[in-house]
Amino acid sequence: MRRGVLAGFFALCLAACTAQPPAPPPSNPATPAAAAAAPSQSHTTIKPEDLASYDRTATHSGNLLPVAGVARRAPFDTDAAIGSDLAFTGNYAIAGNYEGFIVYDISRPERTSIVSQVYCPGPQNDVTVSGDLLFLSVDSPMTGPSCRSPMALDAGWEGIRIFDLADKRSPRYVGAVAVPCGSHTATLVPGPTPEAVYLYVSSVPTHQGVTPECEAHKGKIGVVKVPVHDPAKAALVGEPVVLPDGGTPLQRLSYGGCHDITVFTARKLAAAACIGDGLLLDIADPEHPKVLDRIQDPQHFGYWHSAVFNAAGTRVVFSDEFGGGLSIVCDPKTEPGYGGDGIYDIVDRKLKLRGYFKIPRPELEPETCSAHNGSLVPVTGRDIMVQGWYEGGASVIDFTDPAHAREIAYFERGHSPAEFGGSWSAYFYHGYIYSNDMLEGLDVLQLTGVPFAEPATTQLNAQTQ
Repeated sequence: MRRGVLAGFFALCLAACTAQPPAPPPSNPATPAAAAAAPSQSHTTIKPEDLASYDRTATHSGNLLPVAGVARRAPFDTDAAIGSDLAFTGNYAIAGNYEGFIVYDISRPERTSIVSQVYCPGPQNDVTVSGDLLFLSVDSPMTGPSCRSPMALDAGWEGIRIFDLADKRSPRYVGAVAVPCGSHTATLVPGPTPEAVYLYVSSVPTHQGVTPECEAHKGKIGVVKVPVHDPAKAALVGEPVVLPDGGTPLQRLSYGGCHDITVFTARKLAAAACIGDGLLLDIADPEHPKVLDRIQDPQHFGYWHSAVFNAAGTRVVFSDEFGGGLSIVCDPKTEPGYGGDGIYDIVDRKLKLRGYFKIPRPELEPETCSAHNGSLVPVTGRDIMVQGWYEGGASVIDFTDPAHAREIAYFERGHSPAEFGGSWSAYFYHGYIYSNDMLEGLDVLQLTGVPFAEPATTQLNAQTQ
């Protein structure tokens, strides 16, 4: 989860430096007509020939076949429109974008098509769904919660925007929740009753030392409670401390804090990737999570980014976003350094390291990559996941033997003609793998030779297992 262009603070810098804000907001800060805002003319349109050239660089293993690709279109065809995370509800995929979000019809995956696009700038705009509700994570100061609000020069509104997706062709803005230090990612946590759901909000302190809100929020996560039938009344109900010392700084950062949280609901557990720390949490009381274990690995991890549990909830894979995808650290040449995955078993509610994984393809240079967002691939008796690695592409990993995890399939493009490119997120849903390329758009991939055992699902947020 939801995650920066290339790491939290790198992403925000890129978005701020390449985009001018849209027109000033109207007097009503909660403008429902999100699509009415128009992108700034200062944005540079990505040339179709550059996209075509980039697309021709695609390669893949014989068992991971591209069956569809939906390229970006206006207003998401500019250098400011960076594709971010994915979520799924019914026969639809929702793709976040620094400029808003896109709704795709995936009822026939080979004919995936765009249903609607909502222009609503707010980096990163990571997406989380719950039924007909969509939550957008905004981790850059804006002058207000409206989709027409420009970026603020200093302190401003940050948090969660909420949309009603009942009509996929015309999503409707219904409200917003301010969160101290913003929402880098938001993880859906089911409530004890169906009347409400929770969001665990990770606020990577990209403005550390600049805003009092970020200083006061160090070591905390935000807990937002959403009444399902009245989402406009969603509110921040807690800021539990999970890192009493503020977190371990890494990669020459002067701060710590949580970047991404994945919950395993059946066991009431959560794995939190917190820049310099990996946490295991007890979430039996969703408003008051408790830390069960805290680990560091400074020799192998430079920026703890995200986590994926196995199907039993007894193993977790943490990813390292060292360099934020701006360096080449995910391949064998930097073994056993940074930019890959660490695989941990959960033993007596503690994390025990079992092994590491990196992409085995040595020909990646000059492509830039590090581990990023992935999800479990449901296979009986085996632990398999798919993961986005920026320009390292989408990799399918068998980690059944955690000491010898191996890549069993891949899809990648070459080096991007723009400042960004590659797979931000790669997730398995309803028999297919969907990868959101930050430059190109949505890729639909079919994995063969693997006996899927997917339970009946009508929704997927990869960070809610």
